[in-house]
Amino acid sequence: MFLSFGKSCWNWEPESRKVHQEQKLKFLKWMRDDLETRLAGLNAAIGTIERQLNQDETPASSD
Repeated sequence: MFLSFGKSCWNWEPESRKVHQEQKLKFLKWMRDDLETRLAGLNAAIGTIERQLNQDETPASSD
């Protein structure tokens, strides 16, 4: 799942390893934010359909 960003895992200098870790962290945070956005949209759609179903089940009052 993790991208290597085109770098080898061996013989890294500490600074290049840190840069790689920072890039990976930035990518993972972007992925998390994207998933949170999608999940919020799904939750909103589910809530809308549930409300519609509840309205359909409630008998309309005839005045």
